[in-house]
Amino acid sequence: MTALSQAACTTSPRACDAPPPGMIRNTLTIAGRELRESIRSRWFVLYTLAFAALGLAVSYVSATGAGGAGLSGFGRTTAGLVNLVLLVVPLMALTSGAGSIASDRERGMLQYLLAQPVSRWEVLLGKFVGLAGTLLACICLGMGACAAVLAWKGQATRPESIIWLAGLSFSLALCMLSIGMLISVLARKAAVAVGTAIFVWLMLVFVTDLGLMAGAMAMRLRIEELFALSLVNPLQVFKMWSLFSVEASLDVLGPAGLYATEEHGQRLHLIFAGCTAAWGLAALAAAGVVFSRRSPC
Repeated sequence: MTALSQAACTTSPRACDAPPPGMIRNTLTIAGRELRESIRSRWFVLYTLAFAALGLAVSYVSATGAGGAGLSGFGRTTAGLVNLVLLVVPLMALTSGAGSIASDRERGMLQYLLAQPVSRWEVLLGKFVGLAGTLLACICLGMGACAAVLAWKGQATRPESIIWLAGLSFSLALCMLSIGMLISVLARKAAVAVGTAIFVWLMLVFVTDLGLMAGAMAMRLRIEELFALSLVNPLQVFKMWSLFSVEASLDVLGPAGLYATEEHGQRLHLIFAGCTAAWGLAALAAAGVVFSRRSPC
């Protein structure tokens, strides 16, 4: 520490608590590199096109099921997109996060990167920020394309619902990205990391509904216990949060949903946000601890 920085710390101790400018600059540099590489990759284009196409298909099926023709508006489309997001967004985030560190380690790029004047936390956070920007672009482009086509067809629009769903989808993507990066720092090979991420995705998807139903029947859970168990799965949290935001009620989820709405009311937004943030921060912190102690080779 230089004499100037020591004087600054003595004058204002809070100045020493802030991250140094070099750390922020290094993190943003790595994030920019990760963002550019991800956008140029084929998985970004494929996921974006698939997300937009499936969104339009969900809208068309919703209109057909309601007895209409063509594309349905944002209200019905948003409800259908919730299930689509539950399948596609976690898969995108888990696989992209799982391949981030493991692929660089396998190619020898990680050892070269850590030989530069950067810390491991800067590398991890830079990759996280870059991939988060890529996922945000993918979600916005996919839902934006769906919204543009619906507006072009002259459908009744509710832009606030699609924007809110995009925000919730991004929060789910950040949570799943953290878990994917934890898998990536634990795995030695990229193929193993991606395979593990797909297995975790399948477990979370099937546990979302089937696991809760089986657990409630086998263990004879009370309503409050069933609701608490629902908060353990981030996919279930996203589903409840989305339905509560659109319908302002969780009665479609049965007694547990009615209990949550009547007992917590508008506090459910804070509960769901806290559960999602806890998953993401815990997984990212664990990834940082493991990454800082493992060999780059």
